[in-house]
Amino acid sequence: MSTTLSVHRIAAVVLSLAVLVAFVGCPAADSPVTEDPADVPVVDEPVVDEPTIDEPTFDEPTVDEPTVEEPVVDPREVFAPVVEPTVIETPEVETPTIEMPSIDPPAIEVPAIELPTIDPPVIEEPSVDSPVVEEPAVEEPAVEEPAVEVPAIEESALELPVIEEPALEVPGFEEPVLKLGTAVENSIPLKKAELLLELGDEHSTPDGMCLLPNNEVLLAVPNVNTWLADVAEDPENAVQDPAPVIVKITTDNKLVKYYDPPKHPVTGTAFPFGMCVDPEGKNLYITDLQWFSNTETPGNNSRVLRIPLDENYDPAGDPVVVIEGMVVANAVIIRGEYLYVSDTTMVPKTDPTDTTEPQVSGIFRVKLDEEGTKLTLPLLGDPHLVATMKSFNPDCGFGADGLTFDSKGNLYCGNFADGTLHRIDAADIGAGEAKEIPIWAQAPYMKSCDGIFCDLVTDKIYVADSIANAVQIVSPDKSVQTLAVDEENDGSGGRLDQPCEVLLRGNEVIVSNMDFPVPGGVNTTWDKPYTISVIKLD
Repeated sequence: MSTTLSVHRIAAVVLSLAVLVAFVGCPAADSPVTEDPADVPVVDEPVVDEPTIDEPTFDEPTVDEPTVEEPVVDPREVFAPVVEPTVIETPEVETPTIEMPSIDPPAIEVPAIELPTIDPPVIEEPSVDSPVVEEPAVEEPAVEEPAVEVPAIEESALELPVIEEPALEVPGFEEPVLKLGTAVENSIPLKKAELLLELGDEHSTPDGMCLLPNNEVLLAVPNVNTWLADVAEDPENAVQDPAPVIVKITTDNKLVKYYDPPKHPVTGTAFPFGMCVDPEGKNLYITDLQWFSNTETPGNNSRVLRIPLDENYDPAGDPVVVIEGMVVANAVIIRGEYLYVSDTTMVPKTDPTDTTEPQVSGIFRVKLDEEGTKLTLPLLGDPHLVATMKSFNPDCGFGADGLTFDSKGNLYCGNFADGTLHRIDAADIGAGEAKEIPIWAQAPYMKSCDGIFCDLVTDKIYVADSIANAVQIVSPDKSVQTLAVDEENDGSGGRLDQPCEVLLRGNEVIVSNMDFPVPGGVNTTWDKPYTISVIKLD
């Protein structure tokens, strides 16, 4: 033990002497020599070469003060019990090194002095290398670390788009949209309904629409809301004020009066709803939905009228009754030599809101040259009936509603109350007795099928989802996607306000907002403004 300690003592002394010699240049005059004279001669021979380099190691990076760091003192403290004075003097000068904590790690590397027990010379060599490593190794990694942190921030920035996606889920109407469909079902981007026209008080209940060959739009305004308000106030003396009317929306979106529909000879009222123009543009067909009349008649006075048109598609003759005897004559469409009309409630004098039993509705067909056709009761036995359907909605029993044909001649009909779309293949239309039409497409978020319109280029069917306050698109693969949707509102700004009819004009979906509350619907209040919306597809 003593021998080993003496050797270490000598080594320590030599190290200290070497330091002093390096700094002062007079090793004989330094205090370390005086303190341990016996060790000086012994140390000169073996150690001068070995440790002399060790201490310069600290001198280079430190310039005296920063050279030796506290960590350097720590390893020497192991030998402190033997040569205390020498150890103390050295840290006193080297203590300032504490100011450079970043150099501490390399300083610890230099203390490979801990290995002196193995071989001092071995320590000296790495110690010489260590200073070189200290400068670049410490400084560079220090810079590299923040450099790595910067990309780390960039990565978090990349995460922002992920946050934006749920944000896209949040566009004002996002929450209802999530309830209406999923990301897969709503693979098309949602559109915003905008204002096309704001109507005046004389047009309080817009409904059916049709497109003329010159791209002008005809709009039926039965003014049902004001009529029912008058009936509720004074049933015996109620009058249609404002009167029902058909208006025209020009290609530059101006509103022009177009036609005054004739009053029914029995009820004295007129309620224009569904409309269509024949392929040649020579005749306009209108349904007169007399179910709203307050008379004591049997209740099957609804009919379809034909109005001749001139070369400018303006009314040019007296109206002609094509077919009569329906309960709720609603949509009308021409295909080939036939006229098709839906009857939303086929049982006279019944209340479609009374759904203790499924409501029955259907589609009638009559040849265009059979004008003046009168249907017979019960309507389920009339030979002009070509299809039927049932409605199971517990709140509202309205059934067969909108009608449209695709490019292949298949006939589609919407079930208002159940929100289902039905199809009759072209080959089966009118073949044999009337049959119940099977459901062709449906979705949990498509709550109703009011007016429907087929784009003959894509065969996509646009649906006015009155109850859900939305416009849906049904593709040929039967998938249903939400095009636009709004929560309950007053219709201002063109927001959807219980849409009842849709049609496609170029790249615009024109929407008529009936604003006529029905049980179970999003819209619960009839209020101003009265509007026509537009949804731009591009």
